Amino acid sequence: MARVRIVVVDDFAGWRRTIVSLLLEDPRLEVVYEASDGLDGVEKCQQLQPDLVLLDVSLPDICGLEAARRIREVCPDSKIVFLTATPCRDVMREALKIGAVGYVGKANVLRDLMPAVRAAVGEEEYLRFTVLPNNQGNIPEE
Repeated sequence: MARVRIVVVDDFAGWRRTIVSLLLEDPRLEVVYEASDGLDGVEKCQQLQPDLVLLDVSLPDICGLEAARRIREVCPDSKIVFLTATPCRDVMREALKIGAVGYVGKANVLRDLMPAVRAAVGEEEYLRFTVLPNNQGNIPEE
């Protein structure tokens, strides 16, 4: 089996290190780039054409939802999984409408990251988190 090439996009370096360390426990996974903002993430995805993009919702420059829209355009075959501290139904719905195959709350990343990655690579959706009522979270502005 070929290695799964992954780009991680999150503005918090400590969080990226945590995600990367979890991913690297599986020898079938390869993190090819870590981006700290949405624009860099889109640019590197266009260059590297990863198999999977792990993307935060709240990012500098452009929000994760806009980054996902742009990634879909330049990397139509890349799978997108959101790892987010924004457990809002409206945001999740928008992420799925854009084409994300997973949406995982950061609070449960130890439990849910690897199942979400396996589901994405296996062409399945993975949605596991506790959402806030619609009126308590909004789609981030660009």
